[in-house]
Amino acid sequence: MVIDLHCDTFLRLMEGKDNPGLYENNLNVDIKKLTKAKSLAQFFAMWINIRENNPLETCLKMIDKFYMELDKNQDHIALATNYEDIMRNKDKGKISAILTIEDGGAVKGEIHNLRNFYRLGVRGITLTWNNVNEIGFPNIKEEYRNKGLTEFGREVVHEMNSLGMLIDVSHLSDAGFYDVARLSKKPFIASHSNSRAIKDHFRNLTDDMIKVLSDKGGVIGISFERDFLGDSENAKIEDMVRHIKHIKNVGGIGVIAIGSDYDGCNPNCEVDNIGEIGKLREALKANKFTEDEIDKIFYQNALRVIKDVL
Repeated sequence: MVIDLHCDTFLRLMEGKDNPGLYENNLNVDIKKLTKAKSLAQFFAMWINIRENNPLETCLKMIDKFYMELDKNQDHIALATNYEDIMRNKDKGKISAILTIEDGGAVKGEIHNLRNFYRLGVRGITLTWNNVNEIGFPNIKEEYRNKGLTEFGREVVHEMNSLGMLIDVSHLSDAGFYDVARLSKKPFIASHSNSRAIKDHFRNLTDDMIKVLSDKGGVIGISFERDFLGDSENAKIEDMVRHIKHIKNVGGIGVIAIGSDYDGCNPNCEVDNIGEIGKLREALKANKFTEDEIDKIFYQNALRVIKDVL
């Protein structure tokens, strides 16, 4: 089984007229591929570029598309808003779909929008993407990295804790990461990030961050984006394993999860789509990871955080 903490599939479904929908398409994620992967749950991010769109309106349109696809494919996939939903869907032979937003700018600086997103079924928010928003700063520019959460951002952390939503610090500034660690009373996640010690990229976490995340009971989702993995033009499985080994040594096996970034990352990945995730499992076996450790990485650690927070 596998839980993937991040994909951008609905962005592609909104864009592409040639993609027939979620059941079967030419993307990295669809229901047939998820079934092949024995997916327990897939996190679907509603990605927003706040510079190009009305972020709230765009996000609502994407959420509508999300629910339309779930309705069309209700024999195979169903919404999950908590651990119990996932278990209930599993018993019915259905994949769980967890609704998230990538860029808290969709909230438009209004806490009532956050609460309304919760009512619509959203259970996780990546606080920033690559743009400054009302919550905080992205790590994309050196000048932003020492800037933490805004006053509204601190309010968002408290409200997400209160509601039971996953706080996602991928893309967030380094200072913002430590603000979340200090303020959040519940575990939080870096849904699609890797180790900065292995690949020095601003989107990856430092060893200290990994330790802090582990101490808080959170997880880091290993991303299949080639730029976060290594220096090859391809996203190589051996690089994924290198990051996993290092993160295990730094923060323990309990801090590692999967956060592919499928349909949002560069092509040419040796794990071409979610249906091929077994290739990573076999590589971990070949590198002396036990079945118990692999299960923790693939779904158990993420499931624990879901149970703790949602």
